[in-house]
Amino acid sequence: QVQLVESGGGLVQAGGSLRLSCAVSGRTFSSYVMGWFRQAPGQEREFVAAISGSGGRTIYVDSVKGRFVISRDNAKNTVYLQMNSLKPEDTAVYYCAADSRTITYMRSSYRYLEVWGQGTLVTVSS
Repeated sequence: QVQLVESGGGLVQAGGSLRLSCAVSGRTFSSYVMGWFRQAPGQEREFVAAISGSGGRTIYVDSVKGRFVISRDNAKNTVYLQMNSLKPEDTAVYYCAADSRTITYMRSSYRYLEVWGQGTLVTVSS
């Protein structure tokens, strides 16, 4: 059974950077599309970024394009989210997700994804 463990959250000033990591247990990591989502207090969970199993394709929500970069290391069973130029509106709990379907499905169907991590809090102060 695949399990996801996020790390790297914390408190950062606006304009700063953080890198989130999601360690994945299991031997079929490269077969999963991986994604990052976030949920601010009182708001619905929001898609942030996703990456294909090979790492060859990535997609982002418009609000983070040019600031965030998703990547994966299939040898280490880990997916990353490098977050630069952080803004107070990026404050949220960030969740890692894994799914064996497509990258497009992950972006549009978060309620039905197969595996979720427990989340890591990112707080951006102004």
